[in-house]
Amino acid sequence: MGVSARRQRTIIGATLIAALLTGCVPQPSASEVYAQARLETMSLPDKVASLLMLHSPGTDAAQLRTFVDDYHLGGLILMGDNIPGSVTELATMTAALSAEPGLPLLIGIDQEGGAVSRLPGDIWPGGERLRRMPLAATSSAFHQRALLLDQAGINVNFGIVADIVAEPDAFLFDRALGSDPTAAADRVTAAVAAQSEAAQGSVASTIKHFPGHGAAAGDSHVSLPSSDLSLKAWTKSVAPPFTAGIDAGAELIMVGHLAYPAVDSQPATLSARWYDILRTDLGFDGVSITDDLLMLGHSGLEQYYDPIENGIAALSAGATMLLFVLPAQPDTVGVNVSELIIRVCAAVADGRIDANDVDENVLRVLTLRRDLATGPG
Repeated sequence: MGVSARRQRTIIGATLIAALLTGCVPQPSASEVYAQARLETMSLPDKVASLLMLHSPGTDAAQLRTFVDDYHLGGLILMGDNIPGSVTELATMTAALSAEPGLPLLIGIDQEGGAVSRLPGDIWPGGERLRRMPLAATSSAFHQRALLLDQAGINVNFGIVADIVAEPDAFLFDRALGSDPTAAADRVTAAVAAQSEAAQGSVASTIKHFPGHGAAAGDSHVSLPSSDLSLKAWTKSVAPPFTAGIDAGAELIMVGHLAYPAVDSQPATLSARWYDILRTDLGFDGVSITDDLLMLGHSGLEQYYDPIENGIAALSAGATMLLFVLPAQPDTVGVNVSELIIRVCAAVADGRIDANDVDENVLRVLTLRRDLATGPG
């Protein structure tokens, strides 16, 4: 069992005991009740599949729907090859992807604006420009961006970059919302709040890349960036934008392939220590999702060459969802979706992944999906 999950259940148990003693018992939300009922009908393979957000190329709605339905996936990430010529065409495509309006598929996209902008018609500034503009500009940009995403039928934006990047030649400099802790925290707060208000709860905000790319030099698409910061130094100089985003109500946090050896030698995506910090120290109770796990295989480190093994390790450590941006022929890079589900199920059966942790993760994902359909509560 992951340390994070065990400690979380201890805290929850203590809270419930205290509530019973005071006569104040928290009631589950309607979405949580719905999620629990759905969980009880699911097989283990369906549970595991619901924790996967995958990519499949193309704009053919029928083919994408078949891909989702064949595996009972929890989410689909759209890349540039999934975007047709207009938002109207995209809305038609995304509308065909969910089997149940009351439990929509998580449809994610990297819509940061500026350097990373998948959707046609996003004319609003991204991080590099927003850093040099008044705070209100961040609110306005993400307000409009959320309306565009909602119009396109996309309900998860992987678009709020909480990394602090000060050096012009650094990776993410043209994408980060701040170059110091205070400015970054203020803009992350503004972005999360604006998206939530604009879309009225139908577009979930993701802040990334926890625990912070700015302090870890290098491009995590082709390496394993590392920082020598201590946990104390990280808490003061890197954590504030993530704490601010959590406090503002961000529903998801993307965990990066970043190493802070003074905290844990493992990449954060595979680190029980970092998931524990996220849950226990920062108080995040939403959905954590890995960055694309195929990236870790490109780090040049042999122990991370097997992406399925990386996924098993991530779930064991405390991740809620796994992200795989699969190419047209996933078998060619060693990730077959059926094999992925089978091997994760086997890891549950042999105890490498705790079955109770799987259930907790499924409840988080189902609750989020239900909230996106009906509103929180």
